[in-house]
Amino acid sequence: MKKLFKLILNTIPRPILIRMSYVARPVLALALKGDKFTDPIDGKSFKSFLPYGYEKQRANVLSPSTLSLERHRLLWLYLKNETDFFNTTEKKKVLHFAPEQAFYKLFRKQKNLDYTTTDLFSPLADVKADICDLPFKDNSYHIILCNHVLEHIPDDTKAMQELFRVLKPGGMAILQIPQELARATTFADDSITDQKERAKIFGQYDHVRIYGRDYFDKLRSIGFTVVEEDYTNKIAPELVEKYCLAKGEIIPVCFK
Repeated sequence: MKKLFKLILNTIPRPILIRMSYVARPVLALALKGDKFTDPIDGKSFKSFLPYGYEKQRANVLSPSTLSLERHRLLWLYLKNETDFFNTTEKKKVLHFAPEQAFYKLFRKQKNLDYTTTDLFSPLADVKADICDLPFKDNSYHIILCNHVLEHIPDDTKAMQELFRVLKPGGMAILQIPQELARATTFADDSITDQKERAKIFGQYDHVRIYGRDYFDKLRSIGFTVVEEDYTNKIAPELVEKYCLAKGEIIPVCFK
């Protein structure tokens, strides 16, 4: 199954994968029904999760029901337990980049959110936009969700500046990225152009860098106040395992 999933990820364009997943999800959820692992987003349990990864396949990480990965489930728990995202009485404007299927319908249904999605290619995007040249006014959004996007952007400095510009003063932006915390500085090499070679080095053929610990300071240099939220350390170890979270993953919670 690992080889099959790797082949699918590396050969089928992401917009097509999104459309295909709507058919596959109910079948996968029924086939893997059990009680070993639980997806906290919808509360459904399974005997196993699915493998995932463009280069190195990780076992038991893709939820059959919501198609959430470790980072999605961690973000859900953080938003639910540590913020007023789901229960604020003040209607908040939310801008969601490259909207994940795990969240899209749930966030869209929330009456307390004025919810806008954006991306250049996603079929789930309300607004087709370049993150480096956003068509939104300054200080427009209370909350920005931009997760596993910046590693795809050649000029991530410009993208961060745009995110800061459209965030309201006092607003919150969650800017997750794939990160190697053992690496002090971010690595990039534009001379590597072969897709297979890029996948081996960067973990995915369309990634342009590997972020290190200096990512947080780069966000601060843009103007954000950054909280490096090590949220799995606030969750009971048995739940970290039950929810298939990545122990030690840091959520970059940014404020303006």
